[in-house]
Amino acid sequence: MSTKKAGAWALRHSDGLLPNLLALGAMAGGWAGGIALMGLGPLWAWPVGVLLVAEGLILSAYYLHEFAHNAIFARNGANERFGQAMTWITGSCYARFADLRFKHMRHHIDRADVITFDYKKFLRTRSAPVRGLFLAAEWAYVPAVELLMHAYVIALPFIDARRRELRGHVLRVLALRVAGFALLGWWSPMALLGYAVAYCVMLHVLRFADAYQHTYEAFELLEGGAPADPKRDRAYEQRNTYSNVVSAGHPLLNLLLLNFPYHNAHHERPVEPWYRLPALHHKLYGDSYQQVIPMCELIGAHHRYRVVRLLSDDYGDVVEMPAGRLDAHGFYGAVGVSFLTAV
Repeated sequence: MSTKKAGAWALRHSDGLLPNLLALGAMAGGWAGGIALMGLGPLWAWPVGVLLVAEGLILSAYYLHEFAHNAIFARNGANERFGQAMTWITGSCYARFADLRFKHMRHHIDRADVITFDYKKFLRTRSAPVRGLFLAAEWAYVPAVELLMHAYVIALPFIDARRRELRGHVLRVLALRVAGFALLGWWSPMALLGYAVAYCVMLHVLRFADAYQHTYEAFELLEGGAPADPKRDRAYEQRNTYSNVVSAGHPLLNLLLLNFPYHNAHHERPVEPWYRLPALHHKLYGDSYQQVIPMCELIGAHHRYRVVRLLSDDYGDVVEMPAGRLDAHGFYGAVGVSFLTAV
């Protein structure tokens, strides 16, 4: 479809209307319905509401990713407006959508994890009690590093002169969100508590997915991209990218993450919309692609290395077995590479 002739809200792909209506409807319905259930439903319905809100947040995060790639609408402006709306749901609205998109594009172009804040250096240079507090929180499954990264996005305009012009934006957003959550707590303290729990569930799900999709080099850069390196070619990209599918035997479960786990296919064709990724994956790699690591094979490593990975200098080892399969038992995974905090 020509973006020059397309209407303001025309879809980029002619087959995208129904799947996007269904997915966006599920996202909005789960998010809003879950809040209502937590606030108005009986006590036994509270955990159901939490899960519904968490899934709505997860889908909104992955839709933000879709809009960043201009994969939904034909015109960039429409993708940007919807992407900005997703930032308000996911809590990443303290940054500009354009900045989030730019940093994520560097991830694709540079074939590297381009990060804004080196939390490992931050933790290593803190006092032992502060560092121990973060490690203890992560041991107890509190996503302390992810919360630190989100806090850094809020603090960045006040500690770095290059982002000074964003101070007013951050203060306005902060005021609106504090007022909104205060209103939610006034209406229903249980709904406010449930929302906090659902948000942490979202952070856990996103960080689990992000942790095992690459064994890239990481570069701390606020502006620009990683230094060029000829070794980071397309072969390197595919070799260091993994499709950590929710389930290989039940592919529909990957819809819970908007098919984001088909990550090799996404990196091969970044503008392919989410609903086409399973077919693209099958077309490109067939049914026995070495780079596929089902999440059930990663849960153990995610639990075992939940503290080790925080300060590790690398992402651990993915070992190629004789039969062409990959052994991910030593795969620590990445931390702090979320596209929600890549500003």
